[in-house]
Order: sequence, then C-alpha cells, then structure tokens
Amino acid sequence: MGPGTAFLDYDDDGLLDIYAVNGHSLERGVTPTETNKLYRNVGSGRFVELAGTAGVDDGGYGVGVTAADYDNDGDADLYVSNYGPNALYRNAGDGTFAAVTTETGVGDDRWGTGCAWLDIDNDGSLDLYVANYVDYAIDAPGHDLTPYILADGKRSTQDLKAYPSPENFSGTADVLYHGVDGTFTDVTADAGVLNPEGKGMGVVCADYDVDGDVDIFVANDQRPNFLYQNDGAGKFVDVALIAGVGYSGDGRMEASMGADFGDYDNDGLLDLVVPNFQHEPTSLYRNDGDGMFSYASMHSGIGGASLPFVGWSTAFFDFDNDGLLDVFIANGHTLDNIELFDATSSYAQRNQLFGNLGDGKFAEVTDLLGAGLAITRVSRGASFGDYDNDGDVDIFVVNSTKRADLLRNEGGNREGNWFMVRTLGVTSNRDGVGARITVNAGGVQQVREIRTGSGLYGQNDLRATFGVGPQSRIDVLEVRWPSGVVDRIQEIQTNRIVTVQEGVGLLDLPLPKGVSR
Repeated sequence: MGPGTAFLDYDDDGLLDIYAVNGHSLERGVTPTETNKLYRNVGSGRFVELAGTAGVDDGGYGVGVTAADYDNDGDADLYVSNYGPNALYRNAGDGTFAAVTTETGVGDDRWGTGCAWLDIDNDGSLDLYVANYVDYAIDAPGHDLTPYILADGKRSTQDLKAYPSPENFSGTADVLYHGVDGTFTDVTADAGVLNPEGKGMGVVCADYDVDGDVDIFVANDQRPNFLYQNDGAGKFVDVALIAGVGYSGDGRMEASMGADFGDYDNDGLLDLVVPNFQHEPTSLYRNDGDGMFSYASMHSGIGGASLPFVGWSTAFFDFDNDGLLDVFIANGHTLDNIELFDATSSYAQRNQLFGNLGDGKFAEVTDLLGAGLAITRVSRGASFGDYDNDGDVDIFVVNSTKRADLLRNEGGNREGNWFMVRTLGVTSNRDGVGARITVNAGGVQQVREIRTGSGLYGQNDLRATFGVGPQSRIDVLEVRWPSGVVDRIQEIQTNRIVTVQEGVGLLDLPLPKGVSR
C-alpha cells in the first residue's frame, strides 16, 4: 500500500514542515520498529526530526495523514489513518501534540487510507472523511487466494509467488464524522455515504459543480469510484456514474489510487486526475460544467504515457509558473518480484511530470528537469508545497522500503512570476478550508480551492499558489468563503505571499522566513 505524507506549518512560523507516515511489516507478534516522522523546517533548507518530542511518533501500521485546525484555535492538528486504530493529535500550540482520539470519537480501527478535513455544511466547524480499504484481518488472512493477474497471464506457482489481488477481500464502508465544538459524530449513514462495496484509496474534496458546498471524490481499488454530490446541507448522493467518473473511458472498473482536482484548462471548473494500475491509463476527466466530465486521458497525452506504470499519488500544480497546471504522478509497482512475471515492467519505476501545453494536451517533461526526477524508486505518497518560500512548488515523495525524496524546484521562480494566498477564516473555519480563490492577471483567470487531503493518503500546502508568467501584478484577487462572504482586492504586486482574513481583506503581517518584499 505504501504511506502518505503532508506539508503543514505546525508551529505557525511561516515555514512548511513535513509529516511522513511509516508503515512496517504486518507480522503477528512483531513489535513495530518504525514510527512516523515530523520534520520541523528550521530555515535555509534544513529540517530537524522532532516526532518523539512533539508526541506524534505514531507506531501503528501507518497509511494516511491530513492536517488542519479542527478546533479553530490557531494551529494545525493531525489525523493519521492506520491499519488498525486511527489517531487524532491535537496541537497544544507549544510544539507538542496531545492524543485525543478517544474523547473526540474518531478512533476507527478498520484499514484506514485516504482522509480529509472538510466542512460539509459550512457551519465553520471542520468535519472528517476517512476512506477504508478492505475487510482484512492479519490473524485470518484467508486461503487459496487469487494472485494479481499479470500482463502475460502468468499466475503464481509454488516456486513463483505473487501477492493476492484485492478481489479476494470484501470492501468496507468509509466513514464521515460531523464535527461540533471539537468532538465528532459518525454521520456516514445519515449523510448518504454508507457504501460497503468501496475499497477506498485516495480522497479529494472540492466544489466541482460550483454550487457553494464541498463534494467528495473517492478513488476505489477495482471498484467503481465514488463522487458524492453535496446538497448544501451535508447530505450526499453518489453521482459518479452519471457524471462519468466512476469508470474508465471504455466503461471498465480500474485499480484507482490517488486523485486530485484542478482547473488545468483555466475555464473556472475543476477537472479530475486519477492514477491507475499498470496497463490502465491514468484517468483525466475534464469538467464540462453541466455536472458531467469528459474522459480526456488519451487525447491529453497522459493516458498513453502512463500505461507502463503503476501510478499512486498525483497532483495538479504549476511547476514552471506559466499559469497552466501541470500533472505529477508518483509511480512504483506493487509486486517486488514483478520482473519474474513481466519482462516489460519493474518494481522501482520513475515518477512522471507532464507539462501543460495550453491546448488541452500535455507533454512528458520528466527527463528534462534534472536529477531529482531521474530517481527510480517505488514511490507512493507525495505532497506539494513551497517549503523554501521562493515562489515555486517543491515535492516531497515517500517511497516503499527506501528513504524519502525532497525535490526542490529550482526553476519555477526564474521562469515566471508567482503569487501565494493564505486564508484566515472568521465565520468560516479558521484555515479557510473550502474557500474558492480566483486570481485575474493579464486577462487570465485562475481558480484554486483550499483543501486538505489530496493525492494519495496525504496533503499539500494549504496556501494557494499561482504562477502568473510575465505578469507583475494581480488585477483582481477574489476569495469566496464557505460562509458566503466574498473578499475582493485589486492591484496587488506579484512575487509575494499574502494573508486574506475573512471579511477584512489583506492583513499586514510579518513576512514568512525567506521572503522579501
């Protein structure tokens, strides 16, 4: 499965820190030796590992993480999904966290995967969605299990072993918690998201239909994906089949992994990307604006180029600040002996970066962007954020059985100007999760949303980053908050980080470390 990771600023010093989830061997009677890591950003490109000191060195079989200020007290809290009990850590504001799982009511002990904070009813209190994978018990794993069906039709034999396919195990329902005053109630059934057939992987939440409330997409493994449309009151209906995102373009279920929403064609509508298993093209769904999506994988060029790989995490982000969202996919096979079955594949695989050409098509630029993208590993989770505050988006990738990779973007801020927005809610939740940010610069309009869970089991920088190419100013910045409040600011210089407070506008705050006016 592999772990997730998150960029967050847990000590509120303006520098992105990193939380990395670690899994370990699921062996009966074995005490875990690996724990999760919290890397505090101390500036100048350096980090110090402080998970033990901070109290978040969770030793479970870790899978996913999401971070947000769920109690609206001004600092980022952590939720960690595990195979086994999940965990919620409340930030004390002094560099330490307290485990509050039991008293808050979010300690699901199933196989948790992707997770995300969101505000389903726009009441200013964050809610929590947690995907669950399959019904599996280490003490009763099953017998006569069917292995993965591989490219050439080979199956495992006594001398050639392959891991069992997820098809051997029943799905299990995800869970949705409604938050009020720092405690949570399971509203999965009442909210309409109880579906025991799912085998949830990545979760991403966004207002895809632009009706003012957050919707939920769940990527499922060898099951139809879910797209839960919100009715505005926190009740949902699965419209994935109707909307065209439940299956592949030719109507097949796929082994979907991560997912991300982003407006790659700058039409104001959020499109969707979903990596899949080997010989299944990464799915790119273009939002048509009528509640429907068009399957654009092959036309875009991403589908064909992704076929040899097993894709996991993904993101829309503008690596070169040209005002067009590009696509990153973290790759790595599930089978550590795949070379014995399939001479065309490998366990370790290179990741992929696709540059947006601006005409609905993408070109793979992986080989053109330096040694960081030439690394071949078994990648899983990835998070995206500007950890050095230099105006371009960096990438942190966690890998199965190997060390993680921190990929610093060294060219984006030289190729184009940039603009970054931090949101501070008042009536809405403090982080502004669910806020829709629109930037107009030089006649080009771009849209971002503030959201937590994204990609595969992880989270990106909560600040919204825009590349604006040669433009030296933002003509109009609009923040539409979950509460319905709209802040609109004109004539702002680019190449800066700004904070917008709900109902107030721009705040004059000290600049984050590493940033100059």
